[in-house]
Amino acid sequence: MKLAAIQMVSSTSVPDNLRAAHALLSEAARGGAELAVLPEYFCVMGRQDTDKLALQEALGGGPIQDWLAATARELDLWIVGGTLPLSREPADPRRVRNASLAFAPSGERVACYDKIHLFRFDDGTRVYDEAAVLAAGRTPTLFDLPSRDGHTWKVGMSVCYDLRFPELYRAYAAQGADLLVVPSAFTHVTGMAHWEVLLRARAIENLCGVVAAAQGGLHENGRRTWGHSMVVDAWGQVRSSQAEGAGVVLAELLPGELAVRRTQLPALSHRVL
Repeated sequence: MKLAAIQMVSSTSVPDNLRAAHALLSEAARGGAELAVLPEYFCVMGRQDTDKLALQEALGGGPIQDWLAATARELDLWIVGGTLPLSREPADPRRVRNASLAFAPSGERVACYDKIHLFRFDDGTRVYDEAAVLAAGRTPTLFDLPSRDGHTWKVGMSVCYDLRFPELYRAYAAQGADLLVVPSAFTHVTGMAHWEVLLRARAIENLCGVVAAAQGGLHENGRRTWGHSMVVDAWGQVRSSQAEGAGVVLAELLPGELAVRRTQLPALSHRVL
């Protein structure tokens, strides 16, 4: 199956970001991709964290979700919609969910995953604390993707900082996952240090392909993200990547490349959450 990791440098304008995402998804579809993964915060990189509160949508309807469904239908493409702010249930005036939604080519939403591990970082110059406006998810989520060649891929969902917690991915592998998606917005500092090595480790230790779609560049709000979106095979080899700037990373992975079946992986020795 041909896969696409969509790299963006999202701005503070939702309409501008959706137009940019549509152009990149169209390029991926023309390149033969069956699945395209958008980065974390593909729809907006706000000037401040609380901007997410004003843009939140209820699960099941809203302009960003409607756009994802319509684009999947238009391009005949499986789309993992990076992340977007979804309302909590019951409503919470202070926090939203950082949710990744998967849509089938029919436009049907087939999965919703709320980011479990929330990022906190302070190096004396840069300070990030996602828990100030985000509510952590609790439920690992997989979905089935029947590809055109007749294989059904089991896809495990995650977001950005989840990458540092291997138990989540081992739980997916134990349930038969053969592909992991990691929409992200890694900072330039942490990405330079750990991004590629963590992605390759998650692929190797779980014998899964990995599609990692990232934000990559200097944003309107002054934040700089690492980029380096990539597709990694189950042997831990980087099949395709892009350093910085908007673009489409295309690569093909084959089910037969998974040398060891998931049932041969050891069971979890402790709880994931």
